[in-house]
Parts: sequence; C-alpha cells; structure tokens
Amino acid sequence: MSGVAEFINQDYQQLSVRYDHHQSAAWFYMNPSPRACFTPTLLTEIKRFQKMVSQNYHSLKEHNQHPVNYVVLASQTPGVFNLGGDLNLFAQHIEEKNRDHLLQYATACIEVLHTNAINLALPLTTISLVEGVALGGGFEAALSSNVLVAERNSEMGLPEILFNLFPGMGAYSLLARRVGMAQAEKIITSGKIYTADELYEMGIVDVLAEKGQGREAVNEYIRKHKRSSNGLRAIRAARQRYNPVDYDELMDITKIWVDAAMQLTKKDLRMMKKLVGAQDNKRARLITELGSLQKVRTSQDRRIEAADAFPLVDSNGGVIQFDRRKKRDRRQVLANDEVEKIEAARAS
Repeated sequence: MSGVAEFINQDYQQLSVRYDHHQSAAWFYMNPSPRACFTPTLLTEIKRFQKMVSQNYHSLKEHNQHPVNYVVLASQTPGVFNLGGDLNLFAQHIEEKNRDHLLQYATACIEVLHTNAINLALPLTTISLVEGVALGGGFEAALSSNVLVAERNSEMGLPEILFNLFPGMGAYSLLARRVGMAQAEKIITSGKIYTADELYEMGIVDVLAEKGQGREAVNEYIRKHKRSSNGLRAIRAARQRYNPVDYDELMDITKIWVDAAMQLTKKDLRMMKKLVGAQDNKRARLITELGSLQKVRTSQDRRIEAADAFPLVDSNGGVIQFDRRKKRDRRQVLANDEVEKIEAARAS
C-alpha cells in the first residue's frame, strides 16, 4: 500500500481526508461532534494525520510517488470553520478545580497547532481555508497555517475576553508575528468579530476569495505557488529561522491561560456556558449570542442587562426581583435632568 493510501484510509471519526494528485495536496476536513469545536477526539485524529503525513513523506519521494507538497485544513460543517475550544469541557474542569486535565487538553491543542505552524517540519506548505465562522481556537488554528485563505462572508474573532479570559493556544504568538504586539493585543482585548475583508486589510488573511470560491482560490494559489515554490519555501524557511514559532513559548503562554482559567468566577462561567449553548446551534445564533454578550460586558448597565441577572441582592441584603428603572441608560437620565433644569430656568 502506498504512503498516500495509508494516511487517507485511516479510520477517522471526526476527520475526513482526501488527496489531490494533480496538486500534490492533502486536504483534511474537520467534522467534530457533538459541536463544531476542538473535541479531544478531533485533536487526537489531527495529530495522527500529521504523524502519518510526516512518516510517509520521505518514502513517497524515494519511490517516485506523488509527495505531499501542500496540506490544507478545512471544515465539513456548513458555515463554520471551527468555534474553538470545547467550552463545556473547560467549564467542567474549572468547576472541578482539575488543573491537570485542563492543561492536558491545552497541551493537545498546542501540539497540533505548533506542528502545523512549522509545516510538519517538512518542505511543504500548510494552508487554512475558512468558509464561515472561526472563533477562539478556530481562529488560532487558521492562523497557524503558512497561508490563510478566507471567503468574504467569513467572520473571525477571539471572544474569550467576554468571559474574563484570553485566547491561550497560540493567538498572541501568531498574531504578534503577523501584525505586531499592539495590534495583536487590540484584537485579543476587543472580543470583536472581524470580517474577512477587515482581516485582509490588516494583513492577517493572505488570500481573499468570493463566497463559494474558497476551494478554487486554494487551488489557484497552489498553481501560482508551484511556479516559484523553491524560492518561496526558502523565503518562508528564512522567516521561520529569523522569527520562529517556538514550542516552549506556546506552552508557557498556555500555562498562563490555564492558571487564569482556574481563577474564573461563577459569573464568568455563566458567560462561558452561554456560548456552549450557542456552539450547539448554527452560525446566526452564535453571532447573535456573541453580540449580546459584548453588549453585556461593555455597556454601563452590564450587570442588569444579562438575561439571568435577576433576582439581585442589594448592599443591605434586600432582594430586587426585577428592573425597576424606567430608563436603562443612567447617563441619558442625568442629561435629561439637566435639560429640564435649563428649560425651567428659562421659563421663570
């Protein structure tokens, strides 16, 4: 059996693999269950796929068979690339104070991300194709490839700040190398969901494709890349030597993430669990939920905008069953009072 057949015919549960002989490209499609996030099963299968490609690369070349020159990460979930870490698992480990299991999961994420970032330690090119939503760890995975291709309708972001955390599986390291530390921190701390067009203007998305044309854009990139593949791969090797994505750096940062995660409060975990429910639904529900959480976190009245905020207990121990204010924006109330005073003075 050829090396190509070996890594294609593996018995995957949440991963699908195909090989394009004309492009010498191995495509692997994420299809996680029960939700479109990085489940432990998906992480294990991606690691196995990467290992199989690496093991078979040299034997393929020795036997003059079609070697793998490109590895493309994509998704089989309509409208979603990947929604990030398994938030349900996060919440469970945090509530159980199980730091070791949380670190074990985070380490599995770092291992597959780093392998992809260094193009499997082989003279090949890794490509991410985003067709839809990529959030949190999904965005980090897309960033880890040598080339990021995205359709215009795609949306990407790092919402972790909404539940008082930060993306700890590569976002800081990968974004800072692309756009600098200041811009990386702006993206991370905003919690904003960016369009593919916005990220293309920043230099984060490398190739912008029209809706429904993402796969053709990848094929077109490969066709153009082949003409100068030797020189382009040498330039990338020089860049990786000058500014390498260091495994120890990624692990040190993810340990900071684990320690921060273990400090989350019950309120923070409630926010996280809202997104767990959103992960179970389609793209529209997810974006709506994120928008709602952003409003809760950033508005002046964030404490009482939350759907599950009432009943509240005041500083004297009294129970407030519902929002008794006639106007939600206190700043507007004060402004209206000032206007009324001025008008009264004029009338007198």
